[in-house]
Amino acid sequence: MRYLCLFYIDQTLADAASKEEWAEIDRESLASNEELRRSGHYLASNALADPKTAKTLRVRAGKASWTDGPFAETKEHLGGFLLIEAKNLAEVMEIAARDPLARMGAIEVRETAGF
Repeated sequence: MRYLCLFYIDQTLADAASKEEWAEIDRESLASNEELRRSGHYLASNALADPKTAKTLRVRAGKASWTDGPFAETKEHLGGFLLIEAKNLAEVMEIAARDPLARMGAIEVRETAGF
C-alpha cells in the first residue's frame, strides 16, 4: 500500500531553530530517506518552497478565485511530502515517527486512493 506523509511545519518552531539545527535536520532527513530507499519503502519526497510563494485556488459557482498564500487560519504550513510503500498503517506510522521533521510540527499520514 502507498501512503503519503504530509509534513506540516510550525512556523514558531522553525523560526526559533538555529541554522545549525536546520542543518542537522537536513542531514538526518537525507539519511532517513536513504534508509527508506534501502528498505524498499521510499517512493518519492520533496520539500516545498516558502508558503509566501503559494497561491490558493477556490472555484465557486464556476468562478475561479485566487488568494495569496496557503489556507489563512492555520499555525502550521505544508512544508513537504514523503510517499512511501508500507504493508499497513502501523508500519507507516512507525516510519513517520522516526522522521526528524516531526520535531518541527506534525506529520499527516494518508493512504493513497490507488487509482
